[in-house]
Amino acid sequence: MSFAKALRCRECGREYPLTPSHVCEFCFGPLEVMYDYEAMKKSISRESIQKGPYSVWRYKDMLPVEDEPVDLNAGFTPLLRAKNLGKVLGLNNLYIKNDCANPTWSFKDRVVAVASSKAREFGFKVLACASTGNLANAVSAHAAAAGMEAFVFVPSDLEAGKLLGSKIYGANLVAVDGSYDDVNRLCAELGGKYPWAFVNINVRPYYSEGSKTMAYEIAEQLGWQAPDHCIVPLASGSLYGKIYKGLHELMDLGLIDEKNVRMSGCQASGCSPIVTAWDNQTLNFKPVRPNTIAKSLAIGNPADGYYTLKIMGETNGAGAAVSDDEVVQGIRLLAETEGIFAETAGGVTIAGLRQLVQREHVGPDELVVACVTGAGLKTQEAVQDVLPPQMHVKPTVESFEAALLDMHGKSPVATS
Repeated sequence: MSFAKALRCRECGREYPLTPSHVCEFCFGPLEVMYDYEAMKKSISRESIQKGPYSVWRYKDMLPVEDEPVDLNAGFTPLLRAKNLGKVLGLNNLYIKNDCANPTWSFKDRVVAVASSKAREFGFKVLACASTGNLANAVSAHAAAAGMEAFVFVPSDLEAGKLLGSKIYGANLVAVDGSYDDVNRLCAELGGKYPWAFVNINVRPYYSEGSKTMAYEIAEQLGWQAPDHCIVPLASGSLYGKIYKGLHELMDLGLIDEKNVRMSGCQASGCSPIVTAWDNQTLNFKPVRPNTIAKSLAIGNPADGYYTLKIMGETNGAGAAVSDDEVVQGIRLLAETEGIFAETAGGVTIAGLRQLVQREHVGPDELVVACVTGAGLKTQEAVQDVLPPQMHVKPTVESFEAALLDMHGKSPVATS
């Protein structure tokens, strides 16, 4: 059962019924799902959670879904001890939360699993979104599984892999001339005209709750403890805030010990309104026009920017902005040390982490979890021109050894 009891405005605190609504009618603040935590505390335990499936639905009682969910087995992705990368960065307890392993290869499957389930409960027939790519893929796949029609709206200059990743599921893909913020404005207008479930607009309060499952998994996979420090890529800021919320829910429910988890966030310097505000020591970020290869993070007017900055300050976290060249270096470093091929957002996380270590914002003995949120085959364009060339040989030992000598300047050492 769900313990969700109301929607509440994050600004003025007014409460609303659990309907497809996302904005307070009085102050226009964002709405968030509220739960009966006292009842939840009596019902949920580590043991009850561990009896659940290895997916986000392991935590169904902590999510706002009543009926049978739309289930593509999203979630419960690997938490990997990154010893090789940790050695390079000088970190003794580094872990990678690898959300490349989700059904459509990004963390967006978590949020859409919840949003599509709730949309179906509300009786919607069409699932829609404004997206920088990964969300469009997840909406397309979950709509197919739910028997719903999908309309996904994306910037027209999106990476080819993400466009294909929506078309394959039979979605109506709409490429919009403009930035994500232009796409989002269009969808806000359409949401007022069409009776559709826009997962990140009218269904946003439920959609965003899916991100909490990343926090739940991290704590459980660490042996029911919170990390010392989380490193999270920033787009709208929603994932960052929900990881923080999820960890504190586990503490409030007595499932993990209390801890001040430091929350740090990373952006590409070509779209870094949150980190820029952090560096300027203000909660008032200025919207920007994105100009970066990290398109999945290219939101110039982040909806949760203010709340992200508050959490960053309250937890003694920090922000890092990295260049596109550093993004590519981060992608390669993660791949070459840990065998994980991440998209550009992952490159932002790893490059940002390296910067934070160099600035001594991350301690060598902290238990650090870096969140890698999407797979690299979606953004091949970012790295295809900077990788070493392949060897091309005839099917003979002599041809191979000649090519090896040409490439490395030495002959191979035969083994017996």
